[in-house]
Amino acid sequence: MKFSDISKPSKDLLSDDYTSSLTLKCKGKAGPVGVTIETERSKAGTLSSKVGGKFAYAGLNFDKVQHKADGSHVLETSLVPCKGCKMTFKANKGADLGFEYTAGAVTTTGSLDVLGMSKLSTSTCIGVAPGTNVGGDLSYNLSGDKAGLASYNVGASYASGPLFASMTSASKFSQFNVGVMYKVNDDLSLASSTTHSSSKTCDVLAIGGSYTGLGSLGTVKAKLGSNGVTSACVVKDIAPKVTGTVSGSMSGADLSTLKWGVGITM
Repeated sequence: MKFSDISKPSKDLLSDDYTSSLTLKCKGKAGPVGVTIETERSKAGTLSSKVGGKFAYAGLNFDKVQHKADGSHVLETSLVPCKGCKMTFKANKGADLGFEYTAGAVTTTGSLDVLGMSKLSTSTCIGVAPGTNVGGDLSYNLSGDKAGLASYNVGASYASGPLFASMTSASKFSQFNVGVMYKVNDDLSLASSTTHSSSKTCDVLAIGGSYTGLGSLGTVKAKLGSNGVTSACVVKDIAPKVTGTVSGSMSGADLSTLKWGVGITM
């Protein structure tokens, strides 16, 4: 497990599938190349698309080669030089050279901004016992007025039976984030996200759940945020290899704040 994933179960339940956009995502194969076309409708009614590909050549994996409607490009590649080690290169607005190394229960990552040579980041996560992980990360500014240690954080997660809990620090230990998920049964899962600091002992960012026991209706998710916004979504397989998502959110009982979105992936 990477340190960036130490809070993943509860975070994903409270964030995945919620949308306020109209999107269509199509995946297919063109020979050895996996092709993805993503189209989104803006509030003005215009359509913009991103076309991407994924393939491998001579041991080099092109994980993402994408062209966007605004003319920009994304390139993500990876290479496995030896067992447990993966070298990565990601270019979008910047360019980062990275690595991931796993040995037993230890996973270490690193990333260097090779375009501006401005930032170095690293992290380590260790599985100290079954279901228990601890780790930390730090980033260092290499140039400019803010050269020096930019951030450093630690975290831990624990999973046992239906319970998952994680705690990570933020803003150089001035804040702690706690995520909890509990699987009530095979159909119902509940999750919460809170922050804790000296200025505010407990701030509940979101409480939500996921329910799959409605048969043909699909997966129903809902959450309530600390800002008073209630969100809900339904995810359903509407045909073989075709998934539809309908989502909406509203602040309190004010219908004028209603936002909705529909997404189809095929």
